[in-house]
Amino acid sequence: MAPGIYLLTSAASPQFSQPITVRLIRERTDRHPYCGWTWIEVYQLDARGTAVDRRELYVRPDGLRPVPPSTGTCAAARRPTAKAAQ
Repeated sequence: MAPGIYLLTSAASPQFSQPITVRLIRERTDRHPYCGWTWIEVYQLDARGTAVDRRELYVRPDGLRPVPPSTGTCAAARRPTAKAAQ
């Protein structure tokens, strides 16, 4: 499972009936969950994309929905423009 931004819904776990957005830090490989499930470490993000909590979650990896990069994120703001790079 690749690090990145994901939307967690009830497809990932019944606990997410109210979807949340997270930044995946890593998948825990030191635990042995049931088949089709895994433990992940994430930062929970608010509506602006700011990390508000660090969490360990038990989820179905096939239920994680990647969120495409947005031009309004901090990462996009740090990216140098062609003019600034000259």
